[in-house]
Amino acid sequence: MFSKLSVVVASVLITLAAAIPQGAPPPPVTPPTAFMCCASVVSSMSTTASLIAGLLGVNISSLNVPIGLSCSPITVISNCNGVIVICDAPPAEWGGLMAINCLPVTF
Repeated sequence: MFSKLSVVVASVLITLAAAIPQGAPPPPVTPPTAFMCCASVVSSMSTTASLIAGLLGVNISSLNVPIGLSCSPITVISNCNGVIVICDAPPAEWGGLMAINCLPVTF
């Protein structure tokens, strides 16, 4: 049972890694301008960030900035059940899956 599962998981990870556009330039990192509520913030070098970037077709391999995952714009701060950050405004086609250069906001 577990060996079949591990083969499936390994196959999915290999496929995703191959789908990451290695020749594509990384997105530009600009000063953060958008307040976001993200489920979590991880390193751009993390496996999770790399997998999501690969699904989006974004090359983040040369970036070394915090990445926000599952982010949405903040309209009312008290409604954020995650981490309040200020990020580069992510492109709409990323669908809120990822935001780049997310810095924590403290009040």
